[in-house]
Amino acid sequence: MKLNNAVTALGALAQPARLKIFRLLVKSGGDGICAGDLSKRFGLPKPTLSFHLKELANAGLIKSCRDGRSIIYCLRPSGIQQL
Repeated sequence: MKLNNAVTALGALAQPARLKIFRLLVKSGGDGICAGDLSKRFGLPKPTLSFHLKELANAGLIKSCRDGRSIIYCLRPSGIQQL
């Protein structure tokens, strides 16, 4: 991983809400968690949660996939291994 990418990933985790989200996704394993459940769990408005998830995704730490009408977020193992 390039130094700039590592700084971006570590910077994404340096915010308390994003670190909490990341830790929960680590615990969930490969199953992931839908955005609605994350919003309820942390009491974050959906636009705020979306911002945090975007930052984690841009840092290469998480990924999303659609399951029907839900969007499921889970870890991106290659991004974490590179870090």
